[in-house]
Amino acid sequence: MTGPDETLGLDVERLRGFLAERLGLSGSMAVERISGGQSNPTYFVSFPDRRMVLRKRPAGPTLPSAHAIDREYRVMAALADTDVPVPRMVLYHETPDVLDTPFYLMERLDGRVFHDCALPGLSPDERRAIYLSMAETLAKLHAVEPAAIGLGDYGRPGNYFERQIARWSRQWAESPTKDIPELDALVTWLPAHLPPDDGAIAIAHGDFRLGNLIIHPTEPRVVGILDWELSTLGHPLADLGFCCMPWHTAPDEYAGILGLDREALGIPTEAEFVARYFARAKPVEGFGSFHLAFALFRFAVIFVGIADRAQAGNAAGDNAAAVSHLGRHFARRALDTTKSA
Repeated sequence: MTGPDETLGLDVERLRGFLAERLGLSGSMAVERISGGQSNPTYFVSFPDRRMVLRKRPAGPTLPSAHAIDREYRVMAALADTDVPVPRMVLYHETPDVLDTPFYLMERLDGRVFHDCALPGLSPDERRAIYLSMAETLAKLHAVEPAAIGLGDYGRPGNYFERQIARWSRQWAESPTKDIPELDALVTWLPAHLPPDDGAIAIAHGDFRLGNLIIHPTEPRVVGILDWELSTLGHPLADLGFCCMPWHTAPDEYAGILGLDREALGIPTEAEFVARYFARAKPVEGFGSFHLAFALFRFAVIFVGIADRAQAGNAAGDNAAAVSHLGRHFARRALDTTKSA
């Protein structure tokens, strides 16, 4: 009798049988859980002649809007024939009969993933090129017309920041954590400083940062964008603000670069990064402290959610408890950005 592998958190034999039936795969199958993720459990699934990545919803109770792996699959499948670098999708399985939760499979890309924004071990020229490639890749994404690839209904157009502030404020209000006054202050500050809606609409990744990018195995350029669960139709400056967070957070705050000798490291200034994005993006104006504060606020609430799941014993990442304190840290950094507003 087979059952879930407690180490992996899934039933390997049931998965093997499913893949044999659906994809005709045979031979030895290796399954490896990828550490570091805080949301949807992720695995390498390898056969002698095929390597894939599996993403599934976590077990246990979750917020209704969280862990939207169906949206991850849909957006990456839609982007397959654009110049936005994404892995090729294999299949999506929405019923819980195989792994107890919905899941999808995608082809595995060769490359490197860096979770430390200081990019240790690389040369200054490589660091600079990777950062500028990141800016260019984000601009490519935002240049795609959603309706042209079947994503015209992927989100509600207009008033993106107003709706997002309401969403993340509500998620903070529903959290059992209640002792972060900085988040309460941001819930008040952000609506009061909301810029006029300029009508800009793009496919917003929602979590566009270095740790969610695959870098070419030997070259300093982006070859894949991962982790699309927060993607929607939104304002492009939301992604840009999120991508600029490392310049406003310290190395012990999710591996930011604040306080480092960035010139010696070869990392471009935030202004250079933003300029490279705007040199290739569709025209949009007004990037500033509001977008940075919003990005840091939202990530703070995400970290609160990680802490809540860790407390409930339901977090996907092995280091969930270790990073759970970052909700307060990011809220403080968000408030710091408001002082220049």
